[in-house]
Amino acid sequence: MSSAIAETRFSVLDRSRTREGHDGTEALRESVRLAQEMERLGYHRFWVSEHHGVPGVAGSAPTVLAAAVAAATRTIRVGTGGVMLPNHRPLVVAEQFGVLEALFPGRVDMGLGRSVGFTDGVRKALGRDKDDADEFAGQLDELLGWFRGTSATGVHARPTEGLAVPPFVLAMGEGAMIAARAGLPMVIGDLRNRERMLRGIDLYRETFRPSVWAGEPYVVVSGTIAVAQTPQDAHRILLPEAWSMAHARTRGTFPPLPSAERVESLTMTDKERGIYEAGLVGHIAGTEDQVADELEGLLKETGAQEVLVTTSTYDRAALVDSYRRLARIAGQTPA
Repeated sequence: MSSAIAETRFSVLDRSRTREGHDGTEALRESVRLAQEMERLGYHRFWVSEHHGVPGVAGSAPTVLAAAVAAATRTIRVGTGGVMLPNHRPLVVAEQFGVLEALFPGRVDMGLGRSVGFTDGVRKALGRDKDDADEFAGQLDELLGWFRGTSATGVHARPTEGLAVPPFVLAMGEGAMIAARAGLPMVIGDLRNRERMLRGIDLYRETFRPSVWAGEPYVVVSGTIAVAQTPQDAHRILLPEAWSMAHARTRGTFPPLPSAERVESLTMTDKERGIYEAGLVGHIAGTEDQVADELEGLLKETGAQEVLVTTSTYDRAALVDSYRRLARIAGQTPA
């Protein structure tokens, strides 16, 4: 194991992806079970995501799901990757994380993003529009103010005020600058667009302002990592998500994950095939030795302190096996 890998934290973001033949209830319970397994394997954090009105994702209420995960685990840090702040009032978000921290002290993370809905219909249902993402920096400042008791309203968030819940900014493009100016840790992806990712990391480090939340830059790189006994097996882990993305971009609906076997049997249009094949490129996938080599290069290139793994696939046994193999690469000690 390289020194770069040994010095790096490894964490997991699970999107509670639904699978063909399995409903959303099962997907949420699988997320909780996966968190328990990730704790046993020594991962640092387990985060859940926020999506609304998406057939392929069951995780619509991340702070509620995070509470279930925290209640089912003992030591792993639990949080969101992320709560999409433009969808909510900052006071309500602060109260939710205050409750989480009060119930599970010292284990809660507050990952925050600036996306607004997946479609026009979802944004309308949320009472939001695309331009609301432009208010993210101000909303972030307001949210953090509820923890410090600095709201100009004279209102005090309970039980939030005085608690310390580490905030993270999910950043692509402008998000890197927002994270730097706020003096917060940054989560950046994805691994398939390394040049853009590196530009964001450089911008973040160059413009970072120390804050009460972080004295120096902290970079988390996120993306798909698939580890298996053979390169072919690792590649097959990637197929369901790549097809679902191709389906979403050609038909406007992000579907439940199909099995790799079904994906391999599908007839695709030229456009679908192009998007699908592009979706298989740029991830870190292979045997343990191959993935270790790629990870070492990534960490040296980015200087990241942490890797947030976002792999989704139909085959749950293959997914857990991939995380076990990655834990071995990282030198993590199972509980």
